[in-house]
Amino acid sequence: MKSFDEKKNAYEPARFRTRRVYVGNVAIGAGASVPVQSMTNAPTASVKKVVDQIKRLEDAGCQIIRAGVPDEKAARSLGRIRKAIKIPLVADIHFNYRLALIAASEGVDKLRLNPGNIKNPDHIAAVVESARARNIPIRIGVNSGSIPREIAEKLGAGPRALVESALGEIRLLEDLNFFDIVVSLKSSSPQDTITAYRMISQACAYPLHLGVTEAGILETGEIRSAVGIGTLLAEGIGDTFRVSLTDDPVKEIGVAKEIKKALGLE
Repeated sequence: MKSFDEKKNAYEPARFRTRRVYVGNVAIGAGASVPVQSMTNAPTASVKKVVDQIKRLEDAGCQIIRAGVPDEKAARSLGRIRKAIKIPLVADIHFNYRLALIAASEGVDKLRLNPGNIKNPDHIAAVVESARARNIPIRIGVNSGSIPREIAEKLGAGPRALVESALGEIRLLEDLNFFDIVVSLKSSSPQDTITAYRMISQACAYPLHLGVTEAGILETGEIRSAVGIGTLLAEGIGDTFRVSLTDDPVKEIGVAKEIKKALGLE
């Protein structure tokens, strides 16, 4: 949603009201340009394959790249990957907080945590302290398929549940005096995604990472992403985004650039 600024006699996009967070040397939020992201689909422990893929993504215009961290071998590969690439590297962490600690020590530029599967407050505190010591921001990445059980039992897996999950995790991080936060609320439903981001944009001022999860193959994925991501960006909501396709990730960048071009965000 947009707020009316009487002094300017114009609508101020929500992205201009968000906090500024830096992922490496890339600014997100507070009116910065909207960087395009992608995610590797080669096994992270296969360093050469991942680096080769990231270099192709860099050439295509990717500005931030994320890699999955399913185990310790993958986590300990991140340092070598980071040293071989130009763009900031994000570690995607699920369940095992120790992998986040290793990823931070390997020099990643951001951590992505899912509040649905890292719940122990002491574990969260340990990750926050490691991130704080290294000036690493944390993305709270909520997915409709992994809503915390207590919230899902009360609200299901729709927009309200996504927002409540994110706000709960935000409160945990804020209680630890950590504010270098990015938020994402992803659903496979473009309409639920749009509703959730509209709600969260009114509830907090942290930069928002847009995306429609499980968007699909190129033909359907680009349409679903254009509807979900494009609608929000047109409303001034969203500070960075990834088009998620079941395909070569380089194709994600092509679709993302077309969305930005159509909205005059290039």
